[in-house]
Amino acid sequence: MYLYGASGHAKVIMDILRANNIQVKGLVDDDTKLTELSGLPVCHDATGLSPMIVSIGDCKLRRMVVERLCHENTEKPVFPVVAHPSAIISPTVTIGEGSVVMQGAIIQTEAKIGKHCIINTRASIDHECVIEDYVHIAPGCTFSGNVHVGSGSWIGIGTTIIQGVKIGKNCFIGAGSVVTTDIPDGCKAYGVPCKIIDK
Repeated sequence: MYLYGASGHAKVIMDILRANNIQVKGLVDDDTKLTELSGLPVCHDATGLSPMIVSIGDCKLRRMVVERLCHENTEKPVFPVVAHPSAIISPTVTIGEGSVVMQGAIIQTEAKIGKHCIINTRASIDHECVIEDYVHIAPGCTFSGNVHVGSGSWIGIGTTIIQGVKIGKNCFIGAGSVVTTDIPDGCKAYGVPCKIIDK
């Protein structure tokens, strides 16, 4: 397995892979000054490297790198799904390619997780939630049932979302928020209760 992005986020994914007895062969990063991370080599050309997880926390950058990898390689890299053994995932859950489920996360029945998502440490996703592509759900978030999160959104650490709420695409929800009403596309919002502060 290869990782694209040599950062703290990559270190956590390396732990997940080790827990699954998957060997990390190396990392790729655009920063040419980086040559190693946690004793593993860092190269600067991803040509032909597969399977691969894009280990970048930022949603926009993660999407950009995935699209570039798919465009530049004649053979699209394989993007596996990786979950830590301590995660609890219902067998009725679907998870798209390249997504990572971290330590202690819970994903309940019939939830749908898109491509290249991050379900971070101890996040709880309840029944029938829909998480679109390239979403980052930070540690300790709690989603009630039937929550819908649009692609590219970032849900800050410790956020709680009540049942049935819809968060649009490319939103940023601040840490510790309690979301009780729908949030439209492209909004920055935070607070208890969560309020839009910037469109």
